Amino acid sequence: MEPKELIDAFSEFKEQKNIDRASMMSILEDVFRGMLKKKYETDENFDIIINTEKGDLEAFRNRVIVEDGKVEDPARQIEYSEAVKISPDFEIGEEVSESIKLSDFGRRAILAARQNLMGKVTELEKDALFRKYENRVGEIVTGEVYQVWKKETLVLDDEGNELLLPKNEQISADFFKKGDTVRAVVLRVEMVNGSPRIILSRTAPLFLEKLFEAEVPEIFDGLITIRKIVREPGERAKVAVESYDDRIDPVGACVGMKGSRIHGIVRELRNENIDVINYTNNLPLLISRSLSPAKITSIKIDEEAKRALVYLKPDQVSLAIGKGGYNIRLASKLTELEIDVYRDVEDDTEEDVDLDEFSDEIEAWILDQLKAIGCDTAKSVLNLGVEDLVKRTDLEEETVLEVIRILNAEFE
Repeated sequence: MEPKELIDAFSEFKEQKNIDRASMMSILEDVFRGMLKKKYETDENFDIIINTEKGDLEAFRNRVIVEDGKVEDPARQIEYSEAVKISPDFEIGEEVSESIKLSDFGRRAILAARQNLMGKVTELEKDALFRKYENRVGEIVTGEVYQVWKKETLVLDDEGNELLLPKNEQISADFFKKGDTVRAVVLRVEMVNGSPRIILSRTAPLFLEKLFEAEVPEIFDGLITIRKIVREPGERAKVAVESYDDRIDPVGACVGMKGSRIHGIVRELRNENIDVINYTNNLPLLISRSLSPAKITSIKIDEEAKRALVYLKPDQVSLAIGKGGYNIRLASKLTELEIDVYRDVEDDTEEDVDLDEFSDEIEAWILDQLKAIGCDTAKSVLNLGVEDLVKRTDLEEETVLEVIRILNAEFE
């Protein structure tokens, strides 16, 4: 293999891996110096000149001329009789620069050098990919689904780099097939057995935050700040926002005219319900806003116990808890308080009956469904009505009608 062939082979790797010129020349020199060390036991007295554009690689061995029979270090000294064969003008004490040909190393050494070259290029590529994505942690990337496995999905970026979207970082409603375009945030980058592993996420609050930055210019420009995001991916999210400019309505800016800005985010998150809340340092007010759309009667806060007792009218309890308990759970995360909901029955003189009293007539799983939406008394169920109960629970209309019949019979 001639020098040009070696450099051409390297140029092929360079084009595929997008390596910069300085790194390319450094690797080539390292590989060639390794060949020199193997053959001559040192590379200290060698000059290497690489011209990657012309495909030239030249090496010169520098040795001092000594009298015949006086050579003590063959790697650095040459006898006079040998030196004059290179040029008859040389004299004792001068330095000889002798050109080294790649062909002098033999075919096996050249093939080994090529393998070494490939290894170094691959290593550099992995390091470059790691550093590139390490600097992009927290950014949204768009890629193409290449393969879908049981526990993760392989995504390729626009340069063909492999990114991983684990199943637990996907929204429950996500369903991908090969060729689909997917957007996700770079969650973390780690080295596993010398190879970079780039993990994406669609469930992280950071993904929602970056989507808001992309859709709402005021957030991107810093006029509106996202104070906190809490999510139940694919189900519901609460975003607390704050504006330092009194002229800007942070909630209105995030939602957009007729929901124009937030609709795109909701679609991206598979119809996840997003509540945008105006942040405040007034804790009772923040709790009240967090439990929206429920209307609160009164709040008692125990800051030491990190607990809030919230009192509402009976018809507001189920709204505060929300379907599946998502609303109250997210409100607790947002306010960093354990929120307990109580019915404000001060003005309610009518007799009521606890749902557990009906355990002989109504199956336990049905009672659990009703309790999950905040209904733990007969009146609280009856106040909602059939349509609301079907909508808020997973119960069939026929089952709801039977429950209402049993409860009404108690008050007749």
